[in-house]
Amino acid sequence: MFCTACGLQMTEDAAFCSRCGKATGAPAAPRVCSPPHRLSRPMLDKKIAGVCAGFARYFEVDVTLMRILWIILALFTGVGFIAYIVAWICMPRDYTPVASIVVAQHT
Repeated sequence: MFCTACGLQMTEDAAFCSRCGKATGAPAAPRVCSPPHRLSRPMLDKKIAGVCAGFARYFEVDVTLMRILWIILALFTGVGFIAYIVAWICMPRDYTPVASIVVAQHT
């Protein structure tokens, strides 16, 4: 398919020309909405209380990285120990298997 304004060759599913920005008339790809993030403690992916696993899932980072950051925060500032206990008390438990969450996001 070619752009009618500038003549640039485009893919068949392109909705706009990458050079001039003119609409091609092809329908835009539907937007897939992901479920809202919920801060909770996963009971199936925990080491102590699931606080680091919950924060890692919420911020979409690796759980090992979150645990390392939490240890650094705890050792160097002392705030990490208190924050961990507060998060342990405040964060709700989540018994949902991790595999069903991933499948639900891709459907």
